[in-house]
Amino acid sequence: MSQNTNRMPLVDALKAIAALLVLMNHFSSYGPLAEAARDYFPLVFNWFFEYGRMAVQVFLVIAGFLAARGLSAHGQALSGSPLPLIWKRYLRLVVPYLAAIGLAIIAAAIADRWMEDDAIPARATFLQWLAHAALLHGLLGFDALSAGVWYIAIDFQLFALMAILLWSGRVRIVAPALVLAIASASLFWFNRDASWDNWAIYFFGSYGLGAAAWWASDRRQMSAWLGVMLTIAIAALVIDFRLRIALALAVALLLGFGRRSGLLEQWPNARPLAFLGQISYSVFLVHFPVLLLTNTLYTQTDYDSSLSTLVWLGLSLAASIAAATLFYRWIESPEASRRITATCGWLFANTLAVARKVPVIGTLLPNRT
Repeated sequence: MSQNTNRMPLVDALKAIAALLVLMNHFSSYGPLAEAARDYFPLVFNWFFEYGRMAVQVFLVIAGFLAARGLSAHGQALSGSPLPLIWKRYLRLVVPYLAAIGLAIIAAAIADRWMEDDAIPARATFLQWLAHAALLHGLLGFDALSAGVWYIAIDFQLFALMAILLWSGRVRIVAPALVLAIASASLFWFNRDASWDNWAIYFFGSYGLGAAAWWASDRRQMSAWLGVMLTIAIAALVIDFRLRIALALAVALLLGFGRRSGLLEQWPNARPLAFLGQISYSVFLVHFPVLLLTNTLYTQTDYDSSLSTLVWLGLSLAASIAAATLFYRWIESPEASRRITATCGWLFANTLAVARKVPVIGTLLPNRT
């Protein structure tokens, strides 16, 4: 979600729209403000409640598209071990993610004091936090500490699986064929069984469509990849039509033809969309703490009307984007992330050096290499 797109306005625009739809889905799902919005404006907010979450498919396809671009731009296999790339991806995701989890824990504690609602997460335990830090909370059955954090774990799983598949191929044609084979298995089997939804394989069909869109947009192999992608996706939809997969296919085709035609780097030339697309990961991370706090403030007022509901929703949206802007600048941006990672590394190294000097504990620690 947070990879640098090197100025792809179409990707920025899609990420911006998807981020807003996810926000509106959560604003229609959690807290008394959501209940009021659905009561006063049932057509609009029930639609956001039912369909807004499908915007996740846009992120899945874009992530696969950018992963193919970064890992196998010409359909080649990875020549070296995928582990350094997977570790780098983990750090890129987890540094801002853990900061946002901290904000969510604080916001939940404040909201729990002044408001009673099922949307407020229970008080976090150390094991629960540790499971979140390892991106294993869904697999281990821990309750989420913030809305939408399941996606970060899935994004990491998908990237790791993609890297391993491309490394396993070892041959130019075999590497992308492996990706397409696993994507097909996802579309025809795993994505039809919701019990797999904590695993990357459930979502790899959409991710693989994004990767195929990148490879299909290569002028030298456009027709072959496009034909394979369309055949597999349409056949999967004929067997079991899923609106989310149809949306993923539409986004993949848009990205593929956008790159092929040159629109990917040229359209739409809208600075607000570009900015919102750039900070979309931060928006995704911080909007839930903001939502908890605005719901808490909303419950403390005596205003109960359609106008006040719209005003509070507008304030929630504006506050989420403002908080995401600051969060991106100080936490999520590549420069800030590198600074935080370096600081954590320095603290860990110095703590380890001090621990080695402590009797008994020092003998249990590994020697310097």
